[in-house]
Amino acid sequence: MSDPISLRTRPYADSELEPGYRVVEQTLRLRERRRPGLHVLLFAATFVTAALAYTLNFSDANPFTDLGSIAIGVPYALALLSILLAHEFGHYALARVHGVDATLPFFIPAPPLFFIGTLGAFIRMRSMPRDRKALFDVGAAGPWAGIAVAVPLLVLGLALSEVKPATPSTGGEFFLGESLLLRALMWLVLGVSNSDVNIVLHPIAMAGWVGLLVTALNLMPVGQLDGGHIVYAALGARWHRWISLGTVTAMVVLVAGGATSWLVWAVLLVALGLRHPRIADNDTPLDPVRRFSAAASLLLFALTFMPEPLKFVPPPIPRSPDAVPVSVPAPPARSLPL
Repeated sequence: MSDPISLRTRPYADSELEPGYRVVEQTLRLRERRRPGLHVLLFAATFVTAALAYTLNFSDANPFTDLGSIAIGVPYALALLSILLAHEFGHYALARVHGVDATLPFFIPAPPLFFIGTLGAFIRMRSMPRDRKALFDVGAAGPWAGIAVAVPLLVLGLALSEVKPATPSTGGEFFLGESLLLRALMWLVLGVSNSDVNIVLHPIAMAGWVGLLVTALNLMPVGQLDGGHIVYAALGARWHRWISLGTVTAMVVLVAGGATSWLVWAVLLVALGLRHPRIADNDTPLDPVRRFSAAASLLLFALTFMPEPLKFVPPPIPRSPDAVPVSVPAPPARSLPL
């Protein structure tokens, strides 16, 4: 009797396979080796859109009328893609270590009017990690690799940034959100708080800010995000489901409180699904070192999370010179009975 699949410990012999299986297998492997051109093309396109986005949105130049001005955004694009590349290759390297079939990173360019210039990057796993240990390693490696590059770049960018006296906002402006980690680095590098002064971020610092935002978004404990993988590996399917629902509920509360920039992300997460696919070995728990690392990963999420990543202050409504002021009489004073 042939071995049950779940107990098989040896590879299949050619005689046990359908005719032509080896040919198809080799063809698919060769096809994968011949296709890095798509990844390189998307990387190059994302570099261009990131440089265009910074030049168009954070400088007085117009790269569509002055093509040479795109050089203004090159430091931003270099720093940002370094962070994204480190993040994705963290996933890819640990996937290879654990024998998970994964693609090279796909970078996603975005229209230059979108101020970041990219929709991020991802790798596609053709097979799931076998156990919680592998799932945790693959999920956590990306954010930690990305933050290891983002923090030094952010420190360098803050040192190159310009500090100006605080001025009242006249409206019609966007303000970048702050995380606990960003506030700490601003204090350590510049010795000031953003509430006391205006900090004009250098392009490299702007890329570092995006790196913190990307880290926080990926570490959200929802669905199949990196944070979702970590929670599933550390706590199991049941806790993952409830924590995913709780996280989305918290985002809805933030939207109701005025942080409308979370609305699109909440809708996207619900559309992608809050559940996590099962893995082959769902019972073996993480070892103590990985449990500690899971807690550290959730702490990193708390340090990089921005309650309101992007805030728009509308301009004041102009008042017509012919408008007649209207006053409301004050209510009569009332005395309380003694």
